Amino acid sequence: MLKILIVDDDPTFGLMLKKFLNKNNFDAKEVLLGKSCLEAMKLESFDVILIDFRLPDMTGIDLLKEIKGKNPHQPVILMTSYANIRTAIKAIQMGAYEYLTKPINPDEMLLTIRDALADKSKSNAGLVNESKVTQNKPLTLAKNGNFKFIQGESTHAAEIQKYIDLVAPTNLSVIIEGESGTGKEYVSRMIHQKSDRADKPFQAIDCGALSEELAGSELFGHLKGAFTGALQDKLGQFQAANGGTLFLDEIGNLTYEIQVKLLRAIQEGMVRKIGSNKDEKVDVRIIAATNEDLAKAARQGSFREDLYHRLNEFKITVPALRSRDKDIALFAKHFLRLSNSELKKNVKGFSKEVFDKIHEYLWPGNLREMKNVIRRAVLLTDSDEVQIEALPSEIVTPNLYDHVNDEVKVISPAQDETDLKEVLGKNEKEVIIKTLEKVRYNKSKAARLLNIDRKTLYNKLKLYGIEA
Repeated sequence: MLKILIVDDDPTFGLMLKKFLNKNNFDAKEVLLGKSCLEAMKLESFDVILIDFRLPDMTGIDLLKEIKGKNPHQPVILMTSYANIRTAIKAIQMGAYEYLTKPINPDEMLLTIRDALADKSKSNAGLVNESKVTQNKPLTLAKNGNFKFIQGESTHAAEIQKYIDLVAPTNLSVIIEGESGTGKEYVSRMIHQKSDRADKPFQAIDCGALSEELAGSELFGHLKGAFTGALQDKLGQFQAANGGTLFLDEIGNLTYEIQVKLLRAIQEGMVRKIGSNKDEKVDVRIIAATNEDLAKAARQGSFREDLYHRLNEFKITVPALRSRDKDIALFAKHFLRLSNSELKKNVKGFSKEVFDKIHEYLWPGNLREMKNVIRRAVLLTDSDEVQIEALPSEIVTPNLYDHVNDEVKVISPAQDETDLKEVLGKNEKEVIIKTLEKVRYNKSKAARLLNIDRKTLYNKLKLYGIEA
């Protein structure tokens, strides 16, 4: 059984982690001090060590140095609060495998541990980096992303790589456009890694997940007592990314007020924490991503035109998976390898029928959807090949709707109905629901995508009994 050592001075938290890991077939042990960790390492070896940044007798960085001094190949995962994010990045540069922010997400922790074990296994076997073994193997990015991304071999992929190489050495702000799941964050990370800022922080923030009340605090930070619930000083993403790159995903979701503050921060290189009267100088490169047409939003007044032009110093469009037919097989095989590694399976490929369905399907969720579909299929497969029954029904039997260019196109009625009004009503309701889901129930954005005003949308929500 694989051994995990937990180093955290909170005995309740340590015990909780231990029980969770034991339930997932790990032999977990917890200690409270850095010194106890070093003593435990003398008595036995551990496959992975989880260490908290704040310990009573030393910092997580000091303990990391000690561990790496004794065993350079020991996988170490740092656990830290949000306020210590820059220190966590420093730890990565010093040899930590990864960092997890508290409160810990159990699924994320399991996935990170398994990735660390897989990398350790490769290292022990004396394998070199996969990208050096075969030229045709896709480029992967294992850390800090939603999933491991790949670079295709199509003309689209070559063009994107050309743009990355061209803009990376500059300090130009970049807008990356593309549908959800196409790999916009991967492109932004590649720009950062190929830039002169590569040794500095890369901070990513999902603007779509920020409430209007919290957006200013997340971006610029706040002082203790600045508002109800501000129990301690908070470092904003601009300060955390100082010297490096700040990636703003789904930037179109920011409110007008935050857009004003963002424009000032970019133009002047100065930010002010909420509750403070003092400006702080920052040096940050901005890369913004969106799945909507920001130029159109700027013309319509829902996005500040001056901010758009300030960000749009260089634009890269990441195409949808359905338009990259030459890459689909490459992507599918790559996600098969990842799923085998993660799930400890040995599925060798896809049946011809499955392969045909993979090529025929339009993949509205793009790479993210493909990764999840193949992981599920691998989990359900007990033979050498993925069979058709392991695929979801929407791929085996295409459903009523074909997602194209952020719209939902009605193909045909679900059944033979002759009441035209009823058929159109059902179709309209389904379109509204799918659009709301796509924009996370942002009704203003949904109304724009549906090309109706908010009042009309509210009337239709009431008419169809849609809970939003």
